[in-house]
Amino acid sequence: MNAGLVDAIAGRVAWSKKCQAANRIKMMEEGSEVGGTPSMATLKAFNQCVLHLGRLARERGASQFIEDGLQAFRPLVPFASAWWGEMSTSDAQVAPKSWMHGRIDLPESFATEWHKSAGSDRFSHDTLSQPGAVVRDSGFTDPHEEVDAFARRHDLYHVICITFELPESGLMFFVCLYRGENGSGFNDSEAALFSAFCDHLLQLWRFQVQDMIRIDTGNGASDFGVARMDGTLLYVGASLCAAIQREVPGWSGSMLPAQVIAQLPKAPSVMRLGRCALTLSPNAKHVILSLETQSRGVVLAPRERTAAMLFAAGHSYKEIAKILGLSPATVRTYLRNCYLQLGVKSKVELGAVLSAQATRREAL
Repeated sequence: MNAGLVDAIAGRVAWSKKCQAANRIKMMEEGSEVGGTPSMATLKAFNQCVLHLGRLARERGASQFIEDGLQAFRPLVPFASAWWGEMSTSDAQVAPKSWMHGRIDLPESFATEWHKSAGSDRFSHDTLSQPGAVVRDSGFTDPHEEVDAFARRHDLYHVICITFELPESGLMFFVCLYRGENGSGFNDSEAALFSAFCDHLLQLWRFQVQDMIRIDTGNGASDFGVARMDGTLLYVGASLCAAIQREVPGWSGSMLPAQVIAQLPKAPSVMRLGRCALTLSPNAKHVILSLETQSRGVVLAPRERTAAMLFAAGHSYKEIAKILGLSPATVRTYLRNCYLQLGVKSKVELGAVLSAQATRREAL
């Protein structure tokens, strides 16, 4: 083959590839999807959705953030209903359990109904065993009759779900979207958008929780919870779940026990719940709950208690040092000892514990 012919063929191949690339770009810009890849128009819409999600995280409280975020995502990946929350992992002996959940266009009884057959729910086991992966399914095909009947009752024909590990809480965070039998299945492009969106949703939600309870590392949030004033849980850690379940047999999560709800308006306070104590701290329209780990016999030195009370009231190290005639370094040492002895993790919790101790002393 002569050199001229080789050059001609090479030129034709290069031109063909250039045309294919140009056509692909044109299709993306016009909104067509190629091989499951989101179009340029879709990517622009997704970018706007994520920007809106960031605004929601700042403008809306934790009560509505996830629901509002999913509603903003709905035009990109339409769905008939949605379910999300925190769930404990499952194994052969223990069924998965939802401890906190929210829903869109599903009945209030949805979680209670699901729990009845959760141990046999094949799809739930699949998604919980693959954290970070998008799992999809279509059809009323579960071999367990009760699970299949549940799916038919709520028209959960098509489902897409993702779960994430929450090391700080000891639970799993999940988001599920559903479509009915008359809808189409979730395709590859929608799965990619869903995965990327949930990454943003989870991160912003975690930031909200961390800001409220002032814990951002390790598993320190396992003994915390965040609730609305009506007792609906917005976040809950595994240790707090276990403590409440132990003291209130039959408690199934999502809503605080009645005796705890009755105490929420009294925050900041500390209440007894069986063998444990809960610290209740107000935070805007929410209440932060935490397990009180202190010993009932803890007695602070007078100077330490005074420094702690001034700090909880909003005074700085320097102001406390001036009031008590101490050095700022000594004040810091006092406060560090108070935090360790009382088992508290934030200024709000410190104030609540000190207030509760004062109330107990007055009652004696």
